[in-house]
Amino acid sequence: MLDRPRRRTDGLRTLVRQLLQFAVVGGFGFVVDVGLFNLLRAHPPSEFAEQWPIIAKCVSVLAAIAVNWMGNRWWTFRSSRRRNTAREAVEFLIASLVGSGVSLLCLWVSHYVLDLRSVLADNISANFVGLALGSAVRFAAYRWWVFAEHRIAPEDRAQ
Repeated sequence: MLDRPRRRTDGLRTLVRQLLQFAVVGGFGFVVDVGLFNLLRAHPPSEFAEQWPIIAKCVSVLAAIAVNWMGNRWWTFRSSRRRNTAREAVEFLIASLVGSGVSLLCLWVSHYVLDLRSVLADNISANFVGLALGSAVRFAAYRWWVFAEHRIAPEDRAQ
C-alpha cells in the first residue's frame, strides 16, 4: 500500500523529466525548423512562388524531425528505445508528421484562408501557434505510443 504514493511520485518525476528533456530536444529542432524555413522562404524559385511557403515548411519540418528523433531516442526516451530502430523510426515519423500537420494546418489557414501572407504572420501561425499545438500532440504520441514502456518486449529493448 505504501508503494502506491512512491510509484506515483516516481511516475510524476519521470513525466516531468521527460517533458523537460523533450522541450530541450524540441528547442534544437525548433532552431533547425525555423532557421531552415526562413532561409528557404527568403529564396523562392519563381516557378513555385505561390506554393513556396508550404514547400519550405515541409522541408524544414522533415529536417527538424530527424534532429528530434535522434535527441528523443538517445536522451528523452533512452530507457525505452528499441533494438528495432526501423520500426521505431517509422512510428516516430508518423507521430511527428501528425503533429507537424497541425503546424502546417495553422500556416495554411493563416496564409490562404485569412490571407495573412507576411513573413511575420507565417512565422506566428506556423512556428508559434502551430508549434505549441503540434508539440502537445507529438509528446503524447511519443510517450504513449512510440516509446511506450508497455509496448516494448524485454528482448526488443535497446541497450
